[in-house]
Amino acid sequence: MSSFITSARGDTIAYDRRGTGPALVFVAGAGPHRAIDPWTTETAERAAAQGITTLVWDRLGRGESPADGRLDLARELAAIAAVIEAAGGSAVLCGHSSGCALALAAADAGLPVTGLALWEAPLASPADDTQAWCDEIERRIDAGDFEGALEHYMKDMPPEWLAGAKASPDWPQIAASVVNQLADAQSLAWAQRALETHALADIDVPVLAMYGTQTFPPMPAAAASLAAVLPQAEVKEMPGAMHMWEPEPMGAELAAFTIRCSLA
Repeated sequence: MSSFITSARGDTIAYDRRGTGPALVFVAGAGPHRAIDPWTTETAERAAAQGITTLVWDRLGRGESPADGRLDLARELAAIAAVIEAAGGSAVLCGHSSGCALALAAADAGLPVTGLALWEAPLASPADDTQAWCDEIERRIDAGDFEGALEHYMKDMPPEWLAGAKASPDWPQIAASVVNQLADAQSLAWAQRALETHALADIDVPVLAMYGTQTFPPMPAAAASLAAVLPQAEVKEMPGAMHMWEPEPMGAELAAFTIRCSLA
């Protein structure tokens, strides 16, 4: 059964908490929530069985965390702060895809983050291009062009991903959900700029930058770029394919990393 917490911005956030020990909070990327993401749930279960606390939550406007209005980066960071509090007051953040940028932004904002486990951070485009991409998504959302906004969000992803979404009978609802991806776009634009300017060097916590054994060429390069700037970062290839990890080895890796961060 879900638990609930309210952020400082008044948003209700649904989450599952498992285990005891130092805390690990998962930060999903664009789209997923608990009901449609069994991989993260299984990973959290496996990690919790190895001596840590895990929290998997529905980001704002998804699943059991209803939210309307402007779902921007500041509001999402307030939600992350609330989830960290529910985890016990401090936590390692495990970001997936654009969730990596949110996790980095949370650490940069001074939230009580003890470490960052980053899975396939999509930080490969020039900062100016990423900002222009973000601005166009925001413009289309503000104009009510949700289909156009989601098409633009996904323009650099494998084309079959967008084709599959548009072939679904739920395409209008899928497109309307782009409003909860504004924070993803804003965090990616911020993170790409901070990476290029080396402002990310101010984040001085242990960082594990990971990518899958079968992945897209920019992902290992992005992990290497993060490790070159973040002062306590290491790069690791892990079992995984198509932008997703394998739960069993990932659960073990995350449990060990979380325990290590708690002792740092």
